Formats: sequence, C-alpha cells, structure tokens
Amino acid sequence: MKSKPKNDYLKYWRVARNFIQVKYNLSEPDLEMLLFLFSEEYFTRKTYKEYEKLFSWDTDRFYRLMKEGWIENFQQRQHRTTALYGITYKASRVISSLYKKLNGGEYPESQQSNPYFVKTNVPYTHSLYRRYIKKINDSIEQERRHSPE
Repeated sequence: MKSKPKNDYLKYWRVARNFIQVKYNLSEPDLEMLLFLFSEEYFTRKTYKEYEKLFSWDTDRFYRLMKEGWIENFQQRQHRTTALYGITYKASRVISSLYKKLNGGEYPESQQSNPYFVKTNVPYTHSLYRRYIKKINDSIEQERRHSPE
C-alpha cells in the first residue's frame, strides 16, 4: 500500500480552478496572473510584463484586469518614481478562497454562491462538477467526523 503524500494540495486543482473561473468569470491566464501577483505585495509594470511573457498574447490583459477591479494603481508615477500596482481586495479574497479550497475547505452548495448549483439552462459539465463538489464536501465532512479533536 502506498503512503499518502503530505502535501496533497493539487488533488482537486481542476475542480477548484474551474469553480473560481466560472464563479468570477476569469480566464485561465487571468487566474494564473492573479496567482502570481497575489504573492507580490506591490509590483511595477516591468514585473508584470516579465511574467506576462509566459502567457498567450493579450495586449489588453493588464488594462482589462484594472477595469474589472482585479488590479489597482497603488502609487501614481511621479517625476523619477515608478508607478506601483497591487491586487485589489476583491482579487485577494478570490485567491484566498482558492487556496482555502485547495487546503481542504468546503465548497458552497447554494445557487447564490456556486454557479454549478444553478439547475436551469446550464451546460452538462455543470451537473458533473456539481456531483463532484458534493462528493468532495462529503469526504471533507467524513474526515472531520473521524479526526480526533
């Protein structure tokens, strides 16, 4: 019997990533960019552009993320100083929520909080994710019941 890995964070990466993407209408590259920026307290356009080179071509990504409220200008450019940017409170909450789910947190099962639980006019994949999310939540609940407190 093989041993269980200590760090099993990415086991449900696909479910967590898709949940965040659908709920907040983020593309995969946008989410990956926000994950990178989450660990940067403040960043310059140069830092942003260096990492952006790893992504598919999207010249509007930076301005779109600002317009949609994911990135904010923290310090305006003045004379010899460079403008500084940071992720918004909204972006910080979304990424923290993603990490919480990857660390074994439960997924919401209400229609208001989880787009996979809306049952009308949705793609078939939503019902697949809905069933799997219920399975994840059930296993989390069982672990909680069996763990010594």
